[in-house]
Amino acid sequence: MKLLILGGTSFLGRHIVSSALDRGHDVSLFNRNKTNPAIFYDIERLVGDRDGNLDALLGRTWDAVIDVNGYLPRLVRDSSMLLQENIGHYLYI
Repeated sequence: MKLLILGGTSFLGRHIVSSALDRGHDVSLFNRNKTNPAIFYDIERLVGDRDGNLDALLGRTWDAVIDVNGYLPRLVRDSSMLLQENIGHYLYI
């Protein structure tokens, strides 16, 4: 399964990424590349910001998105609206 993890380098997100990789999923991370930038160095890293720079997500497709860092409702809305036509499922935690 092709997964996009929004966040994914700290707290719960890093455990979700590890679990997905252990199960053989193809994982991409989208974050600002500021927290634990060396973790998961061997998977696709899409650098951007939930608060106004989602360009790295444009035109891409994934089977599912796992959102572990939507701190404000508008950030979740913006990313889910942008991705809605290009994903199968959106899971917000």
